[in-house]
Amino acid sequence: MTPHERLNALGLQLFTPPTPIGNFRNVVRCGSLLFMSGQGPLGADGTLSTGKVGQDVDVATAYQHARLTGLNLLSALSASIGDLGQVKQVIKLLGFVNATPEFTEHPKVINGCSDLFVDVFGDIGMHARSAIGVGSLPNNITVEIEAIIEIDS
Repeated sequence: MTPHERLNALGLQLFTPPTPIGNFRNVVRCGSLLFMSGQGPLGADGTLSTGKVGQDVDVATAYQHARLTGLNLLSALSASIGDLGQVKQVIKLLGFVNATPEFTEHPKVINGCSDLFVDVFGDIGMHARSAIGVGSLPNNITVEIEAIIEIDS
C-alpha cells in the first residue's frame, strides 16, 4: 500500500498545513534531505491542543496530541513534495513535551508521532529520535515535533 492508502486505512486525512508563526519555512530541502520545522497539535478546525503534560494533560491524551502533530508534519511534507511515496527514509524526529519538572514519560508521549510514521511508511518510517521536556512551548501547546526526511532525488 502507498502512504496515502495507509492514511486512508487509518481513517486519517491530510489537511492544509499551518502557516508558519514566524519568519521561517515549514520545509527546507537540501539535496535529498528535507528539514521540517517544528509542528504542534493543530486540529483541522484550527484548534490547538494546549496544557502542561503531567498537570493539565495525561500521557494518553498527550500521545494523541503527538499523533496529531505527526499528521501536521505529514500534511506539510505532502504540501512540499506532493507524493508521500517519494519518502525514502524518515531519519530523525526531535520531540518537545511541555511538561512539569517532575514528568518523566516524554518518550511515551512522542511515541504518538513515531507510531504514526511507522503506520504510514512501514520500515522506512522507523527513525532516530530524541524526546525532551521543556518548561513551555509557543501558545502553551502540549508538544512540538520536528523531522528530518530523506526523499528520492
